[in-house]
Amino acid sequence: MIFNLRYWFLVSLVVLVYIAGSFVTLFENDSAQFAVMAMRMVQENDFINLFKGPNEYLDKPHMHYWLAALSYKIFGIHDWAYRIPGILATLLGAYSCFGLGKLLYNKNTGKLAALIFMTAQTIVLGAIDVRTDAVLTGFTIFSIWQLAKYVEEEKLSAILLGAFGAGMAFSTKGQIALLVIGLPLLCHIAYARKWKRFLSWKVVLALVVFGLTIAPMLYAYYLQFDLHPEKIIRGKSNRSGIFFIFWEQSFERLSGEGIGKNSSDYFFFFHTFLWVFLPWTILALTAFWFKAKAFVKSKFAYNPTYEFLTLGGITLVFILISFAQFKLPHYLNVTIPLFSVLTASFVYDLYASDKKKATKILLRAQCFVLGIVFIASVLICFFVFKITQVYVYVLLMAFATITAYYTVKSEDKNKRLITISVCASLLLNAVLNLHFYPNLLQYQGGSNMAKLVKENNISVENIYKIGTDYTWSLDFYNQAPVKISTVEEVKNRKNIWVYATENELEQLRTSGLDWDKEYIVNQFRITRLQGKFLNPNTRNRVINKRYLVHVY
Repeated sequence: MIFNLRYWFLVSLVVLVYIAGSFVTLFENDSAQFAVMAMRMVQENDFINLFKGPNEYLDKPHMHYWLAALSYKIFGIHDWAYRIPGILATLLGAYSCFGLGKLLYNKNTGKLAALIFMTAQTIVLGAIDVRTDAVLTGFTIFSIWQLAKYVEEEKLSAILLGAFGAGMAFSTKGQIALLVIGLPLLCHIAYARKWKRFLSWKVVLALVVFGLTIAPMLYAYYLQFDLHPEKIIRGKSNRSGIFFIFWEQSFERLSGEGIGKNSSDYFFFFHTFLWVFLPWTILALTAFWFKAKAFVKSKFAYNPTYEFLTLGGITLVFILISFAQFKLPHYLNVTIPLFSVLTASFVYDLYASDKKKATKILLRAQCFVLGIVFIASVLICFFVFKITQVYVYVLLMAFATITAYYTVKSEDKNKRLITISVCASLLLNAVLNLHFYPNLLQYQGGSNMAKLVKENNISVENIYKIGTDYTWSLDFYNQAPVKISTVEEVKNRKNIWVYATENELEQLRTSGLDWDKEYIVNQFRITRLQGKFLNPNTRNRVINKRYLVHVY
């Protein structure tokens, strides 16, 4: 289907794209925020209490922050060090996709599933804009693979590893991990009629392993919240961290209570999927349709050559998260491994069954996707942000040349189908990581102000801000949180620096304060792109300013 040499060549290029992205400046809000939260743990030697700025944090559990803090301990506090656990978890996810694909189908399907997973757009982005979902996704699919392996082979090691993976995933984002692991497994067990697999003493040992894995997180929650009922968290006292993570968290997400609502669109994840799984979206939707059609046609009668883990798991998870009142695109990341295995099995079936007509149609569709990617890449490089660095131009030309070579090369259509799809991902993300993001981040005020602070030897201990907006990237790259103050307090201080928005600067001016030095940087919410910003002719209309002024 695809030779080993080419397979590992493509995998190597994907890893190079990941490495290129690991040195990009951290994005606000979530990546920079989580990096600062882990940084505080290391600087204050406090790995028990979770804080978001000055406020106690009762939302996502500890594991992501612990792993980032461990990376800081080993490598130092750097943006690339923060990303290492997320990238390693992504590689674990890829290997687990291989394992699950091999278990349910065959080795070739497993290899293709790993490649599809690593090149899905949201996964590549998740290895750069690292949030809790990278670690969550890696450990959920690892757990699904191992527990499915136990169902098939009854190996003790498999169920214990599966329990450990489930514990790590639960300690990263709470109950959603157990749902994402449990629903596909229930589908698998129900379809294969293997309920007796869990009537075993091995299950008891697995529960012990799961309990031991989540124990550090539960103990930390107990110390921070359960022992302190007087703490007010989101307007409520008597908050139990243990009760929250076992019960309240998911209901808050589903209802929007506490964290707010941002979407009541029940089809949000359906249209979001169209871009998060690029360049494999068309293949995935086709695979889902034909797999679902086959199950309906057979009236779900058991067939040993079929598997219902991926199709059933995807369907149930989609339905569940679609009812949440707070939705973000990266919530789909946990479904991407299942989509990868499902899509890989379909593509392999095209090859094994020698379905030339279907392969030809899908190849044309993937060439269309590649064409869209090529047009987008040209616009990014020569319109949105024009290339100025020679080395970037050379590297991007190398990726473009590789893509062009495999596009015009005359060979088996199945090989071309896979290779062209991977090349589309490589070209797009090489452009993003090497060119687009570095230029885009020139408009992130906090990180750019941190450069000026360093260049001008400004003491980070003397930087204050008024207002309640967080300054995560400034905090991280200063390696010290900006102190929050008020206009009145600032008026009583001398020889300090104040970081301010345009409105806050006007407040300082009208209060009678004066300053003798001023630094200005551009500011735009880079994770919320819009057409006026991407168009260089209208960009200045939507850009704000951030100021650092010296009050003498």
